[in-house]
Amino acid sequence: MPQKPVFPGLVVDEFDRPVETSFVGDEPCYVVNDNGFHRHIPSKDVDLQVLRQMAEMIQGNEDMLADMTAKQLGQDDIFSRAILEDQLKHINDSFQQLLDIGLPDEVRSYLGMMGFKIRINVHGEVLAVEQPGMIEEEPGEE
Repeated sequence: MPQKPVFPGLVVDEFDRPVETSFVGDEPCYVVNDNGFHRHIPSKDVDLQVLRQMAEMIQGNEDMLADMTAKQLGQDDIFSRAILEDQLKHINDSFQQLLDIGLPDEVRSYLGMMGFKIRINVHGEVLAVEQPGMIEEEPGEE
C-alpha cells in the first residue's frame, strides 16, 4: 500500500502560505514554493518530526489523557482506560500505520478548523507545530 501524507492541508511554509502535496514516483511529498522553485520534500520526513513532537508531549501524561478520553467516549471503566493508556504508552508503534493511511479527512478538517498548523521551511524542517488550546510559555518560564 503506498504511503500518503499524514497532514495534507495543515502544512504551511515560513510565510504562512499553504504547502501543496504531490508524488514523486510513488513517494508522497509536500511541495514548498521557494521563490518559484517547487521543492518536493518527502512527506514522511515532515510527518515523523511532527508525530515525534506529539509523542513527547503525551509522554508522562498517558494516565490523565486515557482518563479524559475514556470519559469523552462514554467508556469510563477501568478496562477501557487501561487499553487507552497502553495505546498511548506505545504510540510510537502507531506511526507506521498513520504514514500508510494518513489521518481521516474528518480529523484533518477538524484540526484545521481548530487552528492546528505545521510550519516548515524549504528544507522540510518543522519550525513550529501550532496546536489549538496550547498555552505558550513566556521566555524564562519552565
